[in-house]
Amino acid sequence: MADIRASVLIPVKNGGPLLGQVLEAVLAQQAPWPFEVIVVDSGSSDGSVELARRYGVRVEVIAPADFGHGRTRNQLASMAAGEFLVFITQDARPASPQWLANMVRGCDAGPDVAGAFGPHRAHPEARHVTHCELNQHFAGFGSALAVVRLDDTARFATDTGYRQWLHFFSSNNACIRRSVWQKLPLPEVAFAEDQTWALRAIEAGYAKAFVPDAVVYHSHDFGVWETLQRNFDEARSFHLYFGYRIQASLIGALKSAAHLARRDLGWLRSGGLRGWRLFKNAGYMACIELARVLGQYLGTCHDRLPTWLLGSVSRDEKLQRVGTA
Repeated sequence: MADIRASVLIPVKNGGPLLGQVLEAVLAQQAPWPFEVIVVDSGSSDGSVELARRYGVRVEVIAPADFGHGRTRNQLASMAAGEFLVFITQDARPASPQWLANMVRGCDAGPDVAGAFGPHRAHPEARHVTHCELNQHFAGFGSALAVVRLDDTARFATDTGYRQWLHFFSSNNACIRRSVWQKLPLPEVAFAEDQTWALRAIEAGYAKAFVPDAVVYHSHDFGVWETLQRNFDEARSFHLYFGYRIQASLIGALKSAAHLARRDLGWLRSGGLRGWRLFKNAGYMACIELARVLGQYLGTCHDRLPTWLLGSVSRDEKLQRVGTA
């Protein structure tokens, strides 16, 4: 166990066939040192436990009620032997056999680097707009290994964009140095445990790394209602844990929806759509963007919503109730 350099840690709940693809890609990693793979399943009913065990990885089972985004990842970390704790999800498939080695190399880029994260690329079958959006988002972190830390406290206090850029982190594709995790475990929050952790690490004086060649395929083509729910959860968490008001006014939200719909129209045209297909897809994406900003608006105003509505619009709470990941 002392020779294990990295532990790949995967929370699972009804992972479906994609879980097998993820495990195959993880076990095919070409690392110059030993690594282990640990799965914690929180109540799958689709055979995910049996599937994971057939791949020979360590599998532990917990009750669905015991799952928490931060809590379960901390439980995985407590089982791990590796110096580096590498977190992915059941639907985040490493894009190359060098993914793990690249991720650990990034996390070990300096003694003060607390964690590293890599880009997400859309699954090949994802819609064109999803490909464009993920590519644009992660391009903002650069094309070379980058280590960043809090070096402008005045800007950090006043510039929300700079603050968000510093604490962006994704436990769908990330690595945390074990020695740092022992001091700063992932917070047990309802959502955004990864960015909440990163903010605490940055404020504590640690650095983080972006590793552009540690890529996973991870994307979701949510429908209209799921998009609203997902963005509700995110906006509510950002308000609770960071103080951000992503969409503070309904008028501003509608303007944002119009801007995003125009952006999507341009991407669809660049993807070669014309005529009826362009009209149909642009109309659908306009509905998706409207759902996105309405979810953000409701999440920002969560403290003024009735309890019955809160239970309906939170996707994360529903998934934990019904037992899907």
